[in-house]
Amino acid sequence: MEHVDRRHPGLKDRRVRAIAAAVLLASLAPGGFALGSKDGEIRDPSSRDLGAYAQGPHGTAPEPSGTWSLALAAIPKPETPAEAVPENATLRLTVEEAVSTAREGNLGLVSPRIAAEGKRRADALAWNNFLPTVDVSGTLGRWNKEQSTYVFTPMPSEVALPRWSLSASFSTQLMLNLALFEGVKSLRADYEAGLISYAQAEAQLERDVRKSFYNLLLLEENMRLMEEQIEAARRRWEQARANYNSGTAPELTMLQAQVAYENLKPALEEMRIGHRAARDAFAMTLGLSRGAEVVLAGTIEPAYANLDTETLISSGLSSRLDIQSLVKSIESLQIAETALKYRLWTPSLILGWNLDPSFSGDPWEDDLFDPDLWSQRSGMFRATLSLRLNGLFPFTQDGQQLADMRDQRESLRASLAQALRGAEMEIDGLVRRLEKSRTSHAALELNASLAERAYRLSEEAYAAGAADLLDVQNAELELRKARLELLKEDYTYVTGLLDLEYAVGARFGSLGGSK
Repeated sequence: MEHVDRRHPGLKDRRVRAIAAAVLLASLAPGGFALGSKDGEIRDPSSRDLGAYAQGPHGTAPEPSGTWSLALAAIPKPETPAEAVPENATLRLTVEEAVSTAREGNLGLVSPRIAAEGKRRADALAWNNFLPTVDVSGTLGRWNKEQSTYVFTPMPSEVALPRWSLSASFSTQLMLNLALFEGVKSLRADYEAGLISYAQAEAQLERDVRKSFYNLLLLEENMRLMEEQIEAARRRWEQARANYNSGTAPELTMLQAQVAYENLKPALEEMRIGHRAARDAFAMTLGLSRGAEVVLAGTIEPAYANLDTETLISSGLSSRLDIQSLVKSIESLQIAETALKYRLWTPSLILGWNLDPSFSGDPWEDDLFDPDLWSQRSGMFRATLSLRLNGLFPFTQDGQQLADMRDQRESLRASLAQALRGAEMEIDGLVRRLEKSRTSHAALELNASLAERAYRLSEEAYAAGAADLLDVQNAELELRKARLELLKEDYTYVTGLLDLEYAVGARFGSLGGSK
């Protein structure tokens, strides 16, 4: 009888099994090829024209523009951040440079950019809807008690079963339905909606940056006027003091001039504090570090434009991003409704295949690669044609889901009609305010020139002793008010034109703006 050493059973087989396990683990390790991915870089799909709506909502007349289109540049990649401006550095910016800096550094664009990038990735991988689900499992078990079975060849006898058991399972399934193709369309529509949202955020940021830029210029010009007023008050005080020392003016006149001069200083300091706060907020909008000094290079000089309300409404409604967003929402809901109809009213083909091999020997002692020790219990290939009947009846939950989706679509169409009417009113109101500002500018300019002449005459009369200090102060106050009103009117026109360009979806500066 041959002696068998039981201290190291199946040593050679264990090495083979260890090598097989290592190969299996390496194939399943992260970083390998996985389902739903493909070799090579995913390219950005181009933005296509949005859906055309020949008929308005609820059967109304067609809109002025027959097509709704959106042309957007590729989403900027956040991997290359803008060069940081060191603290206490001075940065001189024009309005266009400020807009470019804000696009690169503003944190408010990060979220819509990431959202649009995620939707782009989902659209590029839309083909993975047609990939089957794959499940793999393996089980290694040990019985708590000895197991046995009876065999009847040639005589009935009890045979002990191994305490250890090994089994595996592999299953894959693919469900095909016409709704899958609508799902691909839905991903593309969702990506285009993400592009619109990103364009909205970028356009709003550009408008706000431009308005903040001109607001800072307005504050700086207001401070300059105040400094001129303080300088004029200082000269009057020195003149009054010289007249008092020479005995031609009483002490009261000198003290009144000094009080008027000193009272203007706190107002100027308050203006400087407000300007500093506005400049810090502007720097934060641009994405600059704390302490960065921003020097603005520009002036508020409106370039007046000839505006026609009807032309702007007919050509601008289809370019508004909020209208584009509503149109895209209706298109997405129509795609979802079609997909639901396919899912409820058409059968689904379900293809499946599963394997469940089981090892009948001892996994620690017997050869794992012996095909005679592996058995298949219930593995098979199956093809199933399934149709859910609930969707055929409108009173079921599935039928009501379809009715709710139709109601949502009609609600969106009503919202679109309301948004179109609101946009028309907004454009009309902006054009009216701009025309009022344009006609007011000539009157305010004449008023400022008259106030400046009156102030010069009062100063000359005061120096000659023909006018008192109060007359000069009143003339100076009227001059400052006239200059400030003229500057505010110019600012109102420039910022109003920015709002109009945003309202009609036009490129900023295309209708006019500041010279």
